[in-house]
Order: sequence, then structure tokens, then C-alpha cells
Amino acid sequence: MSLHFEDFAVGSVSTSRSRTITEADIVNFAGLSGDFVELHMSETYAAQGPFGKRIAHGALIFSISTGLSVQLDQITDTVIAFYGVDKLRFTRPVFIGDTVHVAKKVTSKEPKGAGRGVVTFETTVLNQHGETVIVYYDKVLLKARA
Repeated sequence: MSLHFEDFAVGSVSTSRSRTITEADIVNFAGLSGDFVELHMSETYAAQGPFGKRIAHGALIFSISTGLSVQLDQITDTVIAFYGVDKLRFTRPVFIGDTVHVAKKVTSKEPKGAGRGVVTFETTVLNQHGETVIVYYDKVLLKARA
């Protein structure tokens, strides 16, 4: 059941299920986005780079994090709009075979007129070792209770 603006408490944390990043994810994302940078696509090229092997696109992992957030089913029926992202940072590489999940902490709430408000989350994407790979603040405009 989806939560309304009033239902979110500043400081509360929700954690998503996990998802393993595959070769198919990277290839499909490259085809969709047009980003065929060799660091993502060429094992030979990437082996000579700073990470020693191919890495997933940062934008791919960010996109997956939004999907994992939706799967929490907290705002499916109450979301009015995705309001924005602030301070998006890619802090560690994600490799094929890594498993990521999302932790979302409510950092603020702001009423936006009758019947709605903005909730801001600090969203952290973590790998299977508990290391932060992406962190950002996302805002959603939600329905308030009638």
C-alpha cells in the first residue's frame, strides 16, 4: 500500500531488495543510451584502465536504483511527479557480477499547497560488500491525505 506525504517520517530508512548486474544489463543499456565507451564495452581496453576490468555505466546503476526504489512500493499510487535529483555522486565502480541494493533515508518534507508535498530522500546504492557506489538526494511530489 502506497504512503501519502504525511506518512513519511524524517529519519526513517527503507531498504530495497538486491539485484545482480549482468553483462546483458551493460550491453542493453549501451544499446539504449548509445554509450559504447570502451571502459564499459571492451575487456581488453578496460584491463589497462584504473579498475582492471569493465565497469557498469554510472547512469545504468542510477537507473537500476530508481527501479529498486519503485519496487519498495511506497509511492506507486501516491506519486504525482519525480521532482528532481541533487548531489548525484558515483563513489565506486560497479562490476559485472556485483549485487546492489538501495537504502533510502527521509531527510526532509515540505508541503506544496493543498493536497500535496515534497519528500526528500538521501538515497544510497550499496554493493554486496556494503560499500557505497552511488549517493544522491531525490525528491518526489506526493499526494497528501484528503
